[in-house]
Amino acid sequence: MQQNDVVVTGLGAITPLGRDVASTWTALLSGESGIRGDVLGGAGDDELTGVAAGTMAADPAELLPPVQARRLDRSQQAALVAAAEAWADAGSPAVDPERLAAVIGTGIGGVQTLLREDDIRETSGARRVSPRTVPMLMPNAAAALISIAYGARAGSYTPVSACSSGAEAIALGARLIRAGEADVVIAGGTEAAIAPITVAGFRQARSLSHHSGDPASASRPFAADRSGFVLAEGSAVIVLESAEHASARGARVHAVLAGAGISADAHHVTAPAPDGSGQVSAMRKALAQAGLEPEQIGHVNAHATGTEVGDAAEAVAITTVFGRATVTAPKAALGHLFGAAGAIEALIAVLSVENGVIPPTRNLDRAGVDADIDLDVVTQRRDLPQHAVLSNSFGFGGQNVSLVFTPGRRQPPGRISD
Repeated sequence: MQQNDVVVTGLGAITPLGRDVASTWTALLSGESGIRGDVLGGAGDDELTGVAAGTMAADPAELLPPVQARRLDRSQQAALVAAAEAWADAGSPAVDPERLAAVIGTGIGGVQTLLREDDIRETSGARRVSPRTVPMLMPNAAAALISIAYGARAGSYTPVSACSSGAEAIALGARLIRAGEADVVIAGGTEAAIAPITVAGFRQARSLSHHSGDPASASRPFAADRSGFVLAEGSAVIVLESAEHASARGARVHAVLAGAGISADAHHVTAPAPDGSGQVSAMRKALAQAGLEPEQIGHVNAHATGTEVGDAAEAVAITTVFGRATVTAPKAALGHLFGAAGAIEALIAVLSVENGVIPPTRNLDRAGVDADIDLDVVTQRRDLPQHAVLSNSFGFGGQNVSLVFTPGRRQPPGRISD
């Protein structure tokens, strides 16, 4: 670890698999699922009966003071819960407020508040709409609330880049530190958009899984019979810090954020470039910034949502960069947390490199992998020292982010292939 490195000193999460980091990680390694059935209860629409989704394992409102919780959208509640865990895990660092920033990405923001208050207006009139409606629905509120809670005056930022929002927030946090604008950044993503309109919209776009049977089996990244993603909700937050600042206070370091790459497909508003060129660019940029060769990556934490086109394009991109790579796909267990997905999967990559473990991919055995996808998809937990892990997040709009994490302590080189 060098003095100019950006390091991870705190981790926090609330996800479909657990109410915190420890429970989420344990459930993921155990091959459990956070996907539940009929989460909308029909929502007054027979076509929405039986919808599977990854709801949070705990109600974030119950983890906050009641008065505070009532003033927040569910996505904001989740972000504050995750941030509190991350800040405590980092040791509640003493930092000059002018050197502390908050960067929290989201794909949609407070959509549940928007829908609820619009229903109130239509049924009861404009005077019944909450005066807190706007601060509860605005996408930047989670970052603003965290900056207020921790006195972060170096800046409050909100990347809104669909499925790559959480990862982009982490990349931006690292840039702030490397640019000398901050010593500590609270970075991550949050989303709570499981609602009839989002489910219906994704269904009409033919993006959602139509797998029948056990809801826990609905999310099937890289499988030959995959049919789409499963919508999920939650938040993940990490504390980034300059290595110099962390060393000066004797902080524990989970991992080093060694590289970040961002690119755009400039191809289509929803479909990825079929040759994977934008994704290849993001991965190569991240490797270059980290000063690593492809063979030094222990495994790739794939974006892998379970859509037919998306998984195929990512497989092409990964193969172009790494050859036959070892990959894992956490969305099989978590579902797709949309704007929070990149943050929770970055957190999983940190834990992987810190503990020398590759988490398994649910709902898949080697025989079930799409024959056109030439990847080593990990289906059983592997205990293997990781020299570095690369995590991918690719969003609608062709927005691509790749992050590379290395251990806080030097580890022997890992291998990306069998």
